[in-house]
Amino acid sequence: MRTLAIGDIHGCLSAFNLLLEVIDPRPEDVIVTLGDYVDKGHQSKGVIDKLISLHKRGQLVALKGNHELMMLEARQSLEKEFDWLNNHDGKSTIDSYAKLGLPARLEDIPDAHWHFIEDICVDWWERDNHFFVHANIDPYLPFEEQPEDKLFWEKFINPKPHYSNKIMVCGHTSQKRGEPVNIGYAICIDTWACGDGWLTGLDIETGQIWQTNQQGQVKMASIDDFYLTKEQLLLQVR
Repeated sequence: MRTLAIGDIHGCLSAFNLLLEVIDPRPEDVIVTLGDYVDKGHQSKGVIDKLISLHKRGQLVALKGNHELMMLEARQSLEKEFDWLNNHDGKSTIDSYAKLGLPARLEDIPDAHWHFIEDICVDWWERDNHFFVHANIDPYLPFEEQPEDKLFWEKFINPKPHYSNKIMVCGHTSQKRGEPVNIGYAICIDTWACGDGWLTGLDIETGQIWQTNQQGQVKMASIDDFYLTKEQLLLQVR
C-alpha cells in the first residue's frame, strides 16, 4: 500500500487527471490531497467531481485548504461572498459551475459539492511517521488542538519540528520555481500548478516525486533531490 500526497490543485483538472494517470493508484493505495482544490484555475467543478469519485472508491483522504474555507464562508453574507469572488479568485470557481448562457451564482453549486467540502474534507491526517496539513502547525500542540490560523494560513517560512517527531507534509505556500521543498522534518509540495509551475505527487514511503502541468508535461524525481537546510530555506524566501 502506498500513501500518495498531492499538492494544491487550484482548479487545474487537466494536470490532476494526468498526475493520477502517471501515478496509477492501486486499489489499496491512499491518496491524500492537501486542500485548495478551487479558485485560480478554471476547472474547479471538475476537480471536485473527481475528488468525490475517488472518495466513493475509498481511496481518498481530502484535507481542507484556506480557499475551501473562504468558499464556505461566502454563503454567510454578501460581504464575504464579494470578498471571495473578487479578492481570492473565487469568480473562476463560480464560473466553472455556470449553466450555459447564464451568469453563475452560488446556488449553482450542487449540495453534494458543499457536503464534500464541509463534511468530508478534514483538517489534518496522520500516518505512523508523517502527518498532513494544508499550511503549517504549532509544533507544541497535539493535532486535535491546532488553531485555524496555523492549519490553513501560516506560510512555510520557518517551520519547526512537531513534538511527535513525525514529518509534516503540507501545501499552501506556492513554490514559484515549481520545486518541492524538503527540510527533513517538513516537506512542502505546493509547486504552483495554477501558475507556471507543476502539480506534485509524493509517495511518502519511497520519496518518489511525480509532476504534471496543464500543458500535458510530466517530470519525475526524488524528494531527496530537493533537500534544503533551514538556513537555505530562509535565504530562499527573503
